[in-house]
Amino acid sequence: MEGGKEKDAYTQACGIIEMDPSDLKRLGAWRGTNVRVTSKYGDVVVKAVEATQGPHPGLAYIPMGPWANSVVNPNTYSTGMPTFKGTPIEVEIAMNEKVLSSVELVQKKCRGEA
Repeated sequence: MEGGKEKDAYTQACGIIEMDPSDLKRLGAWRGTNVRVTSKYGDVVVKAVEATQGPHPGLAYIPMGPWANSVVNPNTYSTGMPTFKGTPIEVEIAMNEKVLSSVELVQKKCRGEA
């Protein structure tokens, strides 16, 4: 993540959603499957991976960056930092959709396409 936010390594480290293996199975997804994450605040395509901690069925985690920002409440309550926890989401398989890089995702959001 420290190498540069425009690098592929940043997308690979942060353009993911960690999910409990039981949730991946219920979804019909394998590790590395692209999924669309949707909340009432927006949606984003990320790569599903097995959670590094747990088990925590029913909970998922997008580490940081524009991918997480795409689905959390943008209201920072005057702190300058969104509340990243506790956002209800839906996850669906998005096999034919691409995980956008941080630059592509921000450009898309700035154009109002998402």
